[in-house]
Amino acid sequence: MQNYEIWQIKALQEIEQKITQLLNIPSSCEFLIESMRYSSLDGGKRIRPLFTLAGGILSDAKPSNLLIIGSAIEMIHCFSLIHDDLPIMDNDDLRRGKPTNHKVYGDAVALLAGDALHTQCFEILSSNELDIPSDIKLQIINLVAKLIGIQGMVGGQTLDWLSTGKKISLQALQEMHALKTGALLRASILSGYLAGTSYCQTQYQQLTTIANNIGLLFQIVDDIIDVTEDTATLGKTANKDQIQDKATYVNLLGLDTAKDMAKQLYCTTITLIKQQPNSQILQCLTDSVYYRHS
Repeated sequence: MQNYEIWQIKALQEIEQKITQLLNIPSSCEFLIESMRYSSLDGGKRIRPLFTLAGGILSDAKPSNLLIIGSAIEMIHCFSLIHDDLPIMDNDDLRRGKPTNHKVYGDAVALLAGDALHTQCFEILSSNELDIPSDIKLQIINLVAKLIGIQGMVGGQTLDWLSTGKKISLQALQEMHALKTGALLRASILSGYLAGTSYCQTQYQQLTTIANNIGLLFQIVDDIIDVTEDTATLGKTANKDQIQDKATYVNLLGLDTAKDMAKQLYCTTITLIKQQPNSQILQCLTDSVYYRHS
């Protein structure tokens, strides 16, 4: 879809510019700012802010507001990657094709850079630069906070850590990844939608189902490409989940069954998206999640 490709190129440029601007922070600790920028700029697929833009298109949200929200959420994602890679967690040396943050700045500064990106997200979302009504702003902040905390990403990461090396059920795996991976994608899409002027409760509920599906699809595909692609393609260590005996869809179900599950979920989700008006961008982004190789 040529129109989508043009939109994506422009959107990615604008996202990169906005994150760069938001991380232009006056500080007496330039080394910390440098560490934050290292893991946030010039890398990554920006899937979450792209989904924020797509969610906002459905509710006629102001593009400038969507860039702010999406960039703030991307900082949460970058914070999670820095912490994931630390020796005490997944102990990885490579992220986005370059040395992980702690390999460059040390464990302590990497930890603090992640903390700083986390708090920066909420400073941005609560700022006057985000030009939306205060009650909607508070709703978005509450949604993002909930979906990155105990009932979201952090809770899911904890379950992932505790399940390493253990056999768990498919239901437990799905619940874990709905929190670990799906929650932040859900926050991205729904916060974009909430920022718009044509909010509809019924559509919001339908979009919640779609967002849940996209989050699950993303994780299944992630598990598949971890064993089917090489390190150079992934930009991170390949087959790491298998080596660490992580609970994944491939490890639990086998590669072929995981692929079948992804295909069925993708088809179901696309059908739901097509029922929404002005959803072409959301469809294309979901395509990119399913067909990606990194």
